[in-house]
Amino acid sequence: MSQQIITPELVLLDGDAGADADSVIAALAGLVANAGRCTDPAELAEAAMARERKSATGLPGGIAIPHARVASVTTATLAMARLTRKAEFGAPDGPADIVFLIAAPEGAAGEHMKVLSSLARALVRPDFVAALRAAPDAAAVVDLVNEAVEGKPAPAPAAATPAATPATETPATETPTTESPAAEPGTTRIVAVTACPTGIAHTYMAADALKLAAERAGVEFAVETQGSTGSTPFAPDVIAAADVVVFATDVGVKGRDRFVGKPVVASGVKRAINEPDAMIAEAVRTARDPRAATVAGDANAGAQAPAASRVGIGGQLKQALLTGVSYMIPFVAAGGLLMALGFLLAGYEIGSSTVQEGTSDGLYYALHYSLWDLPPGGLMQYLGGVSFAIGNLAIGLMVAVLAGYIAYAIADRPGLAPGFTAGLIAVAVNAGFIGGLVGGLLAGVVALWLSRLPLPQWARGLQPVVIIPLVGTLVTGFIMFALLARPLSWINTSLEDWLNSMSGSSKVILGIVIGLMMCFDLGGPVNKAAYAFGVAGLGLAGAGVAQWEIMAAVMAAGMVPPLAMALATTLRPSTFTEPERENGKAAWLLGASFISEGAIPFAAADPFRVIPSMMLGGAVTGALSMALSVQCRAPHGGVFVLFAMNGTWWKFLIAIVAGVIVSAVAVLAAKQYQPSRERTPIPAEAA
Repeated sequence: MSQQIITPELVLLDGDAGADADSVIAALAGLVANAGRCTDPAELAEAAMARERKSATGLPGGIAIPHARVASVTTATLAMARLTRKAEFGAPDGPADIVFLIAAPEGAAGEHMKVLSSLARALVRPDFVAALRAAPDAAAVVDLVNEAVEGKPAPAPAAATPAATPATETPATETPTTESPAAEPGTTRIVAVTACPTGIAHTYMAADALKLAAERAGVEFAVETQGSTGSTPFAPDVIAAADVVVFATDVGVKGRDRFVGKPVVASGVKRAINEPDAMIAEAVRTARDPRAATVAGDANAGAQAPAASRVGIGGQLKQALLTGVSYMIPFVAAGGLLMALGFLLAGYEIGSSTVQEGTSDGLYYALHYSLWDLPPGGLMQYLGGVSFAIGNLAIGLMVAVLAGYIAYAIADRPGLAPGFTAGLIAVAVNAGFIGGLVGGLLAGVVALWLSRLPLPQWARGLQPVVIIPLVGTLVTGFIMFALLARPLSWINTSLEDWLNSMSGSSKVILGIVIGLMMCFDLGGPVNKAAYAFGVAGLGLAGAGVAQWEIMAAVMAAGMVPPLAMALATTLRPSTFTEPERENGKAAWLLGASFISEGAIPFAAADPFRVIPSMMLGGAVTGALSMALSVQCRAPHGGVFVLFAMNGTWWKFLIAIVAGVIVSAVAVLAAKQYQPSRERTPIPAEAA
């Protein structure tokens, strides 16, 4: 960087900036502007508070690190306040008296992450925090911070209370090392992985807190941070030599299968920050316990995690279902679009179940000819047939993939074989999409239970690759065939009959419900549930008009939010910030492509005005689509699959235009009641 990250004029020592986060952030944003590093302090303060509302930045020990990245900041900057009156920043142990505001320009993403992670890791060290509190003037604070950002140990201040145990700081520009001091005979060897959703502050703070605790306990320790600045995976010999693994994560561990068979202690990152000594002590006990849970199961929900860190049963169920749906969608999208292309090339007769030579059914050509022996004039039918056949096979994997990855989300890799088998059984017994859901959950629970059985050490290596797949598949398959096949088949058949019987007002009501769900969380669980309902209908053996109409309503309603926000930013640009106007330009293409997530930046910044407005337009579109009997045989693509709408494409566009206009007018009307000084700009990064 050409300029220092912090200078004395960016430091407020022993002042009173107010008792709340808004006041302190506003004061620090003013310092940044007065230093000539920000052209709009109000924008900086508002963006930092928007980040604060998403997740509080208060840390244990009276510290807070609010941060933002906006266009008005001209150079990456740290502003710091040491307060005489503490301010509330949502930390678990009370308000903060040391606050750092990290301000970065929009084009400095890597620099922003580096500074934030470096500073956050330094704030774990008691000696650094004590030195900040004892610094005699702003120049001393600047020296301390610059040394911390550059990865140098902070000098112990004369007036500071010495830390109980000095810590050796890993350079902030690198991932925490996987090298550890040589262990004495009998010393426990611990490896740890830390990761948080944003991969910034908490990832590195948890890593360093555990490292310092391990030094105090005298155990051998290595840590892998899976964060924003990248990671250096453990060498295989480091993992092989480990006695126990610690997962301090709020997200899935990348490469968790490397640790299969290792005893595990798991929690969220906050426990590692708040109780590192307790976690290290627990890891030592776990390493010596032959009955301890191993990584073969769902380690992130391990029995050792504290209640505050665990995900509840409902949360685990939601995560598992969303995992299955997210892995299923690529198969549905690819298969459905290829089938639609087949319709375009060879006509809708291509899907006929009765194929006879001499008809125009391209599927016959795909199954009985090759490019070398096509009859005259049969090229288009052949290409359409091949496209349809490939797509049909791909979408045929939908239920198996859904069940397999639901089981994977519950029991990790050992759940894949039972899960995929359960999905294939669901198809075989005509249980369909519902059978896949039930079978995947059953397979995951069975595999997880098997993974937690106490086995001798010699059998642990066979547990995830032989014992669990074999026994889990047998048990799951037997239950599916012997107990669940008929009930699930009856439910699936009843659903098909109900869908096929819909007409009149019941269709419109269903369209309204679909529209509301598609626009509620814009790609979240509710949106995904509605989408899964639509594509499940396409996968039914007897899919027909009712299922095609539901798919059309799903797609049309999902296109409304981004298109509506694009229209709103075009009609009344002064109502929106510059970043919002730029997002609006991109939202045109996202909406046209059926990517609902294009409206997320708007909803995240102003949910109480944007989301209800989007739901209103989505309900209008869903109702109109069903009332006009719009049909769509493709599960994705937006306006690019108009050819797959059985001649109803113009009705499809009418439904979308109506909903877009309603949503755009509604959101503009709602924003008239929001004074411009309260408008929250969309941060370019929701870190």
